[in-house]
Amino acid sequence: MGKNISCILLLIAVTLSACKTITNIVDPNNTYTPEITYQKLIGEYPFIKIAKRDVPASVIEIKNLTYVIYGNRSLQLDLYLPKNKIHKGNPAIIFIHGGGWRAGYRTNFTPFAIAMAERGFTAATISYRLSPEAQYPAAVQDAKAAIYWLRNNAKTYRINPNKIAIAGGSAGGQIASLAGVSNGVRKFNPAITQSKINASSFQVQAIINIDGLSDFTSPAALFHEDDPKKNPSAAGAWLGGRYNEKTDIWREASPVFYVNKNTPPTLFLISNQERFSLGYKDMIEKMKPLNIPYQVTKIPNTPHSFWLFEPWLTPSVDAVEHFLNTQFKN
Repeated sequence: MGKNISCILLLIAVTLSACKTITNIVDPNNTYTPEITYQKLIGEYPFIKIAKRDVPASVIEIKNLTYVIYGNRSLQLDLYLPKNKIHKGNPAIIFIHGGGWRAGYRTNFTPFAIAMAERGFTAATISYRLSPEAQYPAAVQDAKAAIYWLRNNAKTYRINPNKIAIAGGSAGGQIASLAGVSNGVRKFNPAITQSKINASSFQVQAIINIDGLSDFTSPAALFHEDDPKKNPSAAGAWLGGRYNEKTDIWREASPVFYVNKNTPPTLFLISNQERFSLGYKDMIEKMKPLNIPYQVTKIPNTPHSFWLFEPWLTPSVDAVEHFLNTQFKN
């Protein structure tokens, strides 16, 4: 009994020396769940329902697959495969949950992943290191590691390695976008240096940014994220300081500054709350002269975190499926 209690205390303290492998960090402040968000939204949106996580017979669920290990710390993902669609390999999509870079769970995207699997995609929901455990760029490196794992295990899980998309909501949208546009940047791909893995192993063929920032440095974003009343803001906690203290880092973490001829096609799936997706218009203006495909889909009359609930999940899945089918067919 004493040994078990000690192990729990070590988890809370994020002390990694006593337990052989740690997969989950216990944090009582991690309260970004559909259930808690529902209570905040039900007054204004009395018609909403939490999206179901039931796995239908047409989908195979494989949980708790370790995709990367850092010392004694392992990160896991859940995988959802279409049972009856095998062919030469299914397109795949990786989902990164939101929560202000400091909270959230991969199960927040389970309903979205199941829905994509029902439509013929292999879908993964990942856990990553949150800011109380590891600041920027750790989460981006984790996203890159998930891309590499999925591609490296493509044959095992019926995946077409040339049709992999990365998606995320809110903070997860920013992480997904940055991971997708920064291929070859060594800061985000430490494995390239450590084991001479080719940069293409970390590349995705499409990005889905769901209500996530594209530019931390835009005036409107700074107004919200660098508010002096926040000590620190969610962005400041992740990026290691306020904008005036870490100006270069805030810019470095903004996907808008990485647009180039190799930027993957991108879907911006947004809510009515414009402040959460700031920067996407500037990003599109950079993509246009390079002929990079893009799409903007607004789910009307929605709050932030709309993808956690019906009636908004289904049209969100429709938009993602249509976009990916179009890009992957091309």
